[in-house]
Amino acid sequence: MMLMEETEVAQAALPLAAFRAHLRQGTGFAEDGLQDVVLESFLRAAVSAIEARTGKILLKRDFRLTLASWRDATGQAMPVAPVDAVTGVAVLDRDGVERVVDPALYRLERDSQRPRLVPVAALLPVVPQGGSVVIAFQAGMGANFDALPADMRQAVMLLAAHYYEYRDETGLSAGCMPFGVTSLIERYRTVRMLGGGAA
Repeated sequence: MMLMEETEVAQAALPLAAFRAHLRQGTGFAEDGLQDVVLESFLRAAVSAIEARTGKILLKRDFRLTLASWRDATGQAMPVAPVDAVTGVAVLDRDGVERVVDPALYRLERDSQRPRLVPVAALLPVVPQGGSVVIAFQAGMGANFDALPADMRQAVMLLAAHYYEYRDETGLSAGCMPFGVTSLIERYRTVRMLGGGAA
């Protein structure tokens, strides 16, 4: 399985001004925007870390999922949520020759934890031996930062501020995330049941 971002989070979707205020940085100076590039990088890092921890995409963008075979031909679980739309499915043979699958043959089964691509009939299209299937889709909780739930917005701000405050610290353990952030995002984490076999 390979999940690729087709589009990145637009700069306009990131709350730079709100983040400056959160950090209590001074305003009204000629250098107001001097650190914007640095602040943007911390916001992007915080968004990415929270998405990785929860399996939820915060800001809407396009993705491409490539699979060597279906995990379950009666319905393929998507690796992230929430998925807004499946924009295309294509099957490739071992030589890379692509065949676009008719959208009438599949549909998106929406779910806050594990959305699935399911067949309209019995099974999803056959993936040739040595071939692959590519699913193009759009996922995200909101088109901009203000559209996110309040707890997710706060978690991003807290984590980005943590990265900013400890940007020179090398002694922090790998994957370090402040307790306030983990408690805010806990309810969004994917719950796996039955060892993930059916997911």
